[in-house]
Amino acid sequence: FLAGIPNEWYARTGMAGYGAYYASVFHSHFAAAGMDVRAGEGGSRGRTDMAVPFNANVYVFDFKLADREPQGLALARIRERGCADKYRDLGWPIHLIGVEFGRDERNIVAFSVGTA
Repeated sequence: FLAGIPNEWYARTGMAGYGAYYASVFHSHFAAAGMDVRAGEGGSRGRTDMAVPFNANVYVFDFKLADREPQGLALARIRERGCADKYRDLGWPIHLIGVEFGRDERNIVAFSVGTA
């Protein structure tokens, strides 16, 4: 879905330089599908970019704009911030998803998953 966004939209607005733009695209897709999207929820050690409880599972996302080479930092940030902690009492499996976007590629350049 990111590859289908016209190049002119990036060039005219400079949005490719903001990670929040890419996160909002993900948010809108999940919300349009009728899912319970929880964006920017705070916890005791930081803020979650996005969490989606769905089908007795919780999916916790972190979105990062990679300036050059992807470094795998998005998944590490989820763990460091304890973003999954507030969902543990549900007793559901928790899936951690780090998504990194390339400024020049204007698309996903790294995608990493793990469990909490």
